[in-house]
Amino acid sequence: MIIPTEPIGSIPRPLRLIEAVAATDGADPALEPLYEDAIRDTIARFEATGSPVITDGEQTKPSFATYPINGLALDPNGVVIPFADGHTRQLPVLTAGPFRYQTYASDYVNKAISLTSLPVKQAVITASALSLLYPAGGIDGYSNEAFIADLTDEHEKDIRYSLAAGAYNVQIDFTEARLSLKLDPSKGLLRSFIALNNQVLNRLDPSARQKVGVHSCPGGDHDSTHSADIPYSELLPLLFELNATNFYLEYAGEKDKQSVLLAIKENMRPGQRVFLGVTDVLNPRIETPEEIRDLIVQAAEYIPLSQLGTTDDCGFSPFADDVSTSRDIAFEKIRARVEGTRLAEVALERKHIAI
Repeated sequence: MIIPTEPIGSIPRPLRLIEAVAATDGADPALEPLYEDAIRDTIARFEATGSPVITDGEQTKPSFATYPINGLALDPNGVVIPFADGHTRQLPVLTAGPFRYQTYASDYVNKAISLTSLPVKQAVITASALSLLYPAGGIDGYSNEAFIADLTDEHEKDIRYSLAAGAYNVQIDFTEARLSLKLDPSKGLLRSFIALNNQVLNRLDPSARQKVGVHSCPGGDHDSTHSADIPYSELLPLLFELNATNFYLEYAGEKDKQSVLLAIKENMRPGQRVFLGVTDVLNPRIETPEEIRDLIVQAAEYIPLSQLGTTDDCGFSPFADDVSTSRDIAFEKIRARVEGTRLAEVALERKHIAI
């Protein structure tokens, strides 16, 4: 009986790196030794947790959402994302076409797999999030339809290139899914996001889709969220319409866990696997392996073991400047997740034998 366990992606950057990036534009060649040290240290500490699958911690990404466009000439005055504590993040907008990625996530895969023998997972941003880069007023000579065609091509490349580079699997970060329901309670925006993402997923053959998953959470930045007040029951019936195999869902931070489990049970489809978040990345308290075990055992009453896995609620630092969680705490939470998952396997095996 094996319950798979995987991280989401980001790990807090070393403070020395954060300060150095803040003092430059983030692309100064003098930063390269700091980036190199951060990646090597992240991978070594990941290996020490016993995690069977690791990431590079997104140490060189400016953010989980903007890595493909880093370096493009953009207007900074795009969509504003408000968080519950009052701070905001703002996306830029395009000023000209055609749209092309400046960086593909396969670059991160190539670096990481050269430093470890463990499977390396790669996170990529959704086509739906990047669709928000197109300005409401349009772009002369570059229609929204032309932009979407370019965007879906580029997003498909991002997934395919990562898999071709040797990524164990690819996780599409769809954190705007829950937020869309706050922006548009009619769910029209969410449906359009899912349709756009499925345009890309449907281009992948079944063997590739087996290695592709989707992550959804209510946002996680400076220990705050943007849409935790939106019930999962509003999101999950549509989220599971995505033609992906794995679903990485925030769970530990949810107050009404039973309703989440019921919504998953009622809406997940055969062949899909749910990786439940069992560590709350917004809470500095480190969960005990026993607490995590108990969360998993409860979840197994609703989700078949063949469709159950564990993860963290979200990335620990999706934006490069986030210092709300320390590296030490992040890795201890990961260690607890790995140990708690193994304890759950033992407990469920004993329960099965007893029955």
